[in-house]
Amino acid sequence: MNLTLIEYILAMLGSFVAGSINTLAGNGSIITLSILTDLIGLPANIANGTNRVGVLLQAAGSSKGFAKNNITDLSKSKHIILLTIIGAILGVYVATIVSNEQFLFVFKYLMLVMLLIILVKPERWLRTSDVKALPWWMSVPVFLALGFYGGFIQMGMGIFFLAVLVLISKYSIMEANAIKTIVIFIYTTIVLAIFAWQGLVDWKIGIIMAVGQTLGGYLTAAYATKIPDINTWAYRLLILIIIFAILTQFGFIKF
Repeated sequence: MNLTLIEYILAMLGSFVAGSINTLAGNGSIITLSILTDLIGLPANIANGTNRVGVLLQAAGSSKGFAKNNITDLSKSKHIILLTIIGAILGVYVATIVSNEQFLFVFKYLMLVMLLIILVKPERWLRTSDVKALPWWMSVPVFLALGFYGGFIQMGMGIFFLAVLVLISKYSIMEANAIKTIVIFIYTTIVLAIFAWQGLVDWKIGIIMAVGQTLGGYLTAAYATKIPDINTWAYRLLILIIIFAILTQFGFIKF
């Protein structure tokens, strides 16, 4: 696929912003998927697979940035990782055989619910870490479902994942972001391999956009975490991203 110089630049800039957004909040895939489908013109299933190249490398860059600032601690998160990976494998299998339009229809209404959850009692999002393990009867279906969604379409998965870790498991928002990036890196390795096996990845544009996402993710994780009151800024960004997602999905903003 031949792209103009302007299209390459827009793809790089958009993916950089998406990588930064994914690191502090989530839902950067709403930008990258829009670029892949509306700007570049890839079919939805190939855009879904191609998007995972950038998601994988950006998660690797973000994880390295968080580790640089000693934010990453997986000692209490092993079951979260395992359950999410199992769910993601199921999700990507479904994604290779069915359309994602139905999920996108549900997604926009989930964003409305998520906005209400975030705006009610904002202090829940700004607490320091007080980690509590979820009982098995809750953690198994919750993290399997999160993994399934991430494996299926990825868009919005980071926001749902943060909501569970911050509101239920009582992580701080930045610690939850660090765990989120590691979980996404691990399961996306498997998910991308499955998409590639099915021939649903455009590697050229995927790698180009992955460079932008990785730079955005690493720089944000390495330096933004040093900003005073970063939890507050991450919370505000999360609100803006959800509002943007709602406006986009309901057709008020078009690319």
